[in-house]
Amino acid sequence: MTRLLIVDDHTIVREGLRLLLEDAPEIEVVGEAANGLQAVEQAAALQPEVILLDLMMPGLSGLEAARRILAQQPQCRIIVLTSFAEGPDVRAAMQMGVAGYLLKDVLKEDLLLAIARAARGEPVLHPEAQRKLIQHIANPTPETEPLTERETEVLKCIARGLSNREIAEALHITEGTVKGHVSNILSKLHLQDRTQAALYAVKNGLAEK
Repeated sequence: MTRLLIVDDHTIVREGLRLLLEDAPEIEVVGEAANGLQAVEQAAALQPEVILLDLMMPGLSGLEAARRILAQQPQCRIIVLTSFAEGPDVRAAMQMGVAGYLLKDVLKEDLLLAIARAARGEPVLHPEAQRKLIQHIANPTPETEPLTERETEVLKCIARGLSNREIAEALHITEGTVKGHVSNILSKLHLQDRTQAALYAVKNGLAEK
């Protein structure tokens, strides 16, 4: 029987996964975690063989949680279970050593198969994630530059849908300064517009929930 830990910041997702997997006689759901820090703590306490791990969580991200767990328990098999199949996320997760990368639209039988394969040490990759990874290898995108603390604050405001004037008022800076920060953000992250910036913030756990 495979000992499994479920990690997702949405209660309904955790409950749904537990109900889905409780019928499988070969799987024992030993615990749940609602964020990255809990995931690290629960992994250490419960010693699961496989972890279903969401990437987009408040506080400690799924990727950082995976890094810490694998550093402490390299034998643990982590399956990223998320809504996004973006190339950088797939690449970062696979380079970190996770066992698999699945999207949340995965069918029950495919999820059960993925858990069984991960427990045996076999890699698991959702077809769409695989396509993104191959696409990135064929056409690598430029590396992004790290944002300053102020730029990160501005990006969070963009994700909230604030205008430049509203961001200026919220951060007590001039509207011209905000425009400069927005320009730097788009340039550093290789994004085209504010919509892409807001989506980037959501995907990287920078948007308020």
